[in-house]
Amino acid sequence: MDFNKLVRQNKSNVKSIIRLITKEENEDLEQEVYLKVWKNSDKYTEKGTFKSWINTIAKNVSKDYLKSAYKKREELIQDDENSLNLIKDKKDDPELSLIKTERQKVIMNAINSLKPKFKDVIMMCEIYGYSYEKCAYKLKCPLGTVKSRLFNAKKILAEELSDLL
Repeated sequence: MDFNKLVRQNKSNVKSIIRLITKEENEDLEQEVYLKVWKNSDKYTEKGTFKSWINTIAKNVSKDYLKSAYKKREELIQDDENSLNLIKDKKDDPELSLIKTERQKVIMNAINSLKPKFKDVIMMCEIYGYSYEKCAYKLKCPLGTVKSRLFNAKKILAEELSDLL
């Protein structure tokens, strides 16, 4: 068997199969295909054409590559790099920091301007993260009252802060 001739005859087909399955050009996989063909040439039985046997090897090598930990690790590294490029460090942006601080002041002023019964419910449920039940227990009022006050407080805040939305 003239191995150089075999490579020349099947090169474009093997490349196409690898590109079709892996969605990338990969010379390492091509070499792996030819290495497997060379190592296993004595095992080839003439049940089909020699070309289809090489194509099957190319398909299997490509699929194995996609399943491999190397490929997955490579994709994770690529994803991490892409994510880092997309994330902007907000700590370095003084303008954004100032806007955020001003926004928080406006929101806190709006909350502080609420009637005490509404302010208490907003602070407990939205700021401190209490459940409705815990809020009702702390305020010594029914659960329905807490829900009603929270609804009304949010409605008032939405009107007052509509320019921030």
